[in-house]
Amino acid sequence: MVAILLAPGFEETEAIVPADLLRRAGIEVALVSIGESLVESSHHITVQADMTLGELDSAQLELIFLPGGLGGVDNLSKDGQVAALVQEMADKGKYVTAICAAPTLLGSYGLLEGKRAVCYPGMEEGLLGAQVQKGTPVVPDGRVITGEAAGSAIPFGLKLVETLRGPQAAREVAQAIHYHGEF
Repeated sequence: MVAILLAPGFEETEAIVPADLLRRAGIEVALVSIGESLVESSHHITVQADMTLGELDSAQLELIFLPGGLGGVDNLSKDGQVAALVQEMADKGKYVTAICAAPTLLGSYGLLEGKRAVCYPGMEEGLLGAQVQKGTPVVPDGRVITGEAAGSAIPFGLKLVETLRGPQAAREVAQAIHYHGEF
């Protein structure tokens, strides 16, 4: 299962587009709120989470995903349970992924040391220990996958599909949505 962590102020495109693409590939996805089940995004769109962080069984997870949005990332950073869950996933060799401002959280958790990573332009100083990549929508490096920004949501989501179900599954989803770019 994939857990997408939602905190108030999350960037809706960065969370919902990958969730949609993963579900199209038949991958179980849970939108997981760190607080209330209704979560307001950065552009005041309210999303109903599938569960709260307290209800999540981390033993079921293949991948954890942190979407960006400055308010959302700030709220994720204030929750010690988020840091503990991300660290647990990394320690178990599971996939840890983030997009936009959220890769800076991975940097603060010490998970980018020696890894290639990308984030929202201008926030690179938060990629502590990383080999910073610029101008690329998605950067996979082992069990860590980072994405640049909201405009990278489709290639990022397709890379997650490819990672979990293989290139053919990702191509099928890309064809189904008539996406012609790279991922």
